[in-house]
Amino acid sequence: MVRSSCGEAMPGMWRREAGTVVRRAPAPERPDQGAGPFAISAGFRIPRVPTEWEPHAHPLHELVWVRGGTLTSHVGDRIFTVFEGNGLWMPAGVVHGGRATAGAEFHDALFAPDRTPFAFEEPKAIEMTPLLESLLAHLSRTDLDAPARARAESVVFDVIQPSARQFALQLPGDPRIDAIAEALLGDPADGRSLEEWARLLGASERTITRAFRQATGLSFAQWRQMLRVHRALMLLSEGFDVMTVSETLGYAQPSSFIVAFRRVMGTTPGAFFDTATAISS
Repeated sequence: MVRSSCGEAMPGMWRREAGTVVRRAPAPERPDQGAGPFAISAGFRIPRVPTEWEPHAHPLHELVWVRGGTLTSHVGDRIFTVFEGNGLWMPAGVVHGGRATAGAEFHDALFAPDRTPFAFEEPKAIEMTPLLESLLAHLSRTDLDAPARARAESVVFDVIQPSARQFALQLPGDPRIDAIAEALLGDPADGRSLEEWARLLGASERTITRAFRQATGLSFAQWRQMLRVHRALMLLSEGFDVMTVSETLGYAQPSSFIVAFRRVMGTTPGAFFDTATAISS
């Protein structure tokens, strides 16, 4: 991978980048157009600058996916990272905010709940296979007659499947450790140890460890590692090389970063992105 042309790699995950445009996201209209009511409508746009959407909810189910960048979505006490090869299903009525990197192709498809024959009741990572992407691109056309649209929609319903990897970062939501989470979200490279955090917060290491386990299911070290991998996915998708990403996220050397990435994702950064690109091609 080569260094991105977009400038310096920034460490923060949910810290707003300079130049970010903040947009309100109006509720989309029901996909009723043309010859009859649509079950699915689809389209895409390319944000020219980093873009943030304020917290909002839709009356329709929404499926979003990206090419050439990443999308992060903040849903309650979880942060989802959407990268190439995967999408995110957002059920109707669920409040969420989002951020897309500059220049990413941002695709979305809206599903009418009363015409969708399945229900994912929670946000879900969706495997964006070439067939699914092609069908949704086909449904973005405005010249399809009702029978052609109905045929394509029925195949979408048949092939859409949750991804084998449901990749979300659980936020603690615990006043004993929220200060740690906020600091690391702002700078995942923060290398303060458990002992240093305990001293700073006036708590025991055991209390902090127990709080992280209870709130997130992970130890402090595992949670920080997971956060760093989320941020790494964003930076790598923007084109930054492994060395730059490892330095940005506080690793002493690239090999340490690669080991941590493999521990979370099951493969190296290079192999992971080669696979993601192959799936979506």
